[in-house]
Amino acid sequence: MKKIFEITDKKVIKEVLDNAEYGTLALCKDNKPYNVPINFVEFDGNIYFHGAKQGKKIQMINENQYASFCVVESYSMIQSYFSSNDNLACPATQFFKSVIMDGKIEFVKDYDEKVKMLSAMMEKLQPEGKYKPLSEDVYEKAINATEIYKLVVETSCAKFKFGQHLNEERFGMIIKSLEERNDEKDRLTIELMKKYFKEK
Repeated sequence: MKKIFEITDKKVIKEVLDNAEYGTLALCKDNKPYNVPINFVEFDGNIYFHGAKQGKKIQMINENQYASFCVVESYSMIQSYFSSNDNLACPATQFFKSVIMDGKIEFVKDYDEKVKMLSAMMEKLQPEGKYKPLSEDVYEKAINATEIYKLVVETSCAKFKFGQHLNEERFGMIIKSLEERNDEKDRLTIELMKKYFKEK
């Protein structure tokens, strides 16, 4: 990864994780990879998710508990002609935020920890509430029937690409093109481009 794209601010990284509706969990068994999209919640620096007590995912985890987890927040697609007049395809790209976390998956067996994790996930995915607290007895059977996983994070990295590597001329061309296209995502992208270009 180019250093200019690297993000180390834990608060900024947590914002990406908190805003993401889902991420991709990468597992491997017998040198055969398997990716699965999952809802998740970041809690105390680790990644929690839930699922059935049977199936391919749990079989693979039982064989190999090491995993990688990725979240991507996409921003504007940058057409090749946004930053170049040479009619080549090469400058085409997309701006984004990404976080990758590697570690080892553990099964959460403690009932109170399960309740805490599921409560945190509900708060993330349904912040308006309108449900009975998961600490109530009505959930006990369902919670006991649900497998809770914790990716204990050992290493992580974040990459934000918003044109920090460009010279002022190409950077300005992209800003102008995004202003002309002017959809909601473009406006957000322009704001972040200016922020990270100024900080580089």
